[in-house]
Amino acid sequence: MSDPTCDAVKIGIVSISDRASTGVYEDKGLPALQDWLTRALKNPISFEPRLIPDEQARISATLIELVNAGCSLVLTTGGTGPALRDVTPEATLAVAHKEMPGFGEQMRQISLKFVPTAILSRQVAVIRDKSLIINLPGQPKSIQETLEGLKDAEGKSIMAGIFAAVPYCVDLIGGPYMETNDEVCKAFRPKSAIRAPKTA
Repeated sequence: MSDPTCDAVKIGIVSISDRASTGVYEDKGLPALQDWLTRALKNPISFEPRLIPDEQARISATLIELVNAGCSLVLTTGGTGPALRDVTPEATLAVAHKEMPGFGEQMRQISLKFVPTAILSRQVAVIRDKSLIINLPGQPKSIQETLEGLKDAEGKSIMAGIFAAVPYCVDLIGGPYMETNDEVCKAFRPKSAIRAPKTA
């Protein structure tokens, strides 16, 4: 349930798949992203969803369109492996003003806990204007693991997910103040960057 005292945030979600975009099979990426973000954030969210094929120019154009539309955060899923049609990282880097390599490094560390082939994933994160763009894995389970991190049986964090760093990053590039539901994913900010709660 979103909190009306929180800043409104616009988020672009992009699923990149030749087959899902042509209706060969049902896209699971967009519902997984929307579900997780709705649970993780207290902010009122307006989503800008896109389902597109693995075409580099089309991906780059879609990312630029979402940034220009005012999305503070753009998350993509799919197209990050070594296969010939996997061009999401190239398309993302092509529109970058700054690269943020720590996000991809942490996603691979999380995924390596499950499969040795995680080293084949090429997810990148970049900043364009006042937007943070992050490539996520293609599988809904992997999307949740990389965003949320790993927890033990008692629910204690074993390894932080990448989303813990997203709200502060968005602060630093001039975006809205994003607030998380701690039971899903606790955002980390230095004490000096924590804003006092607003009253309705």
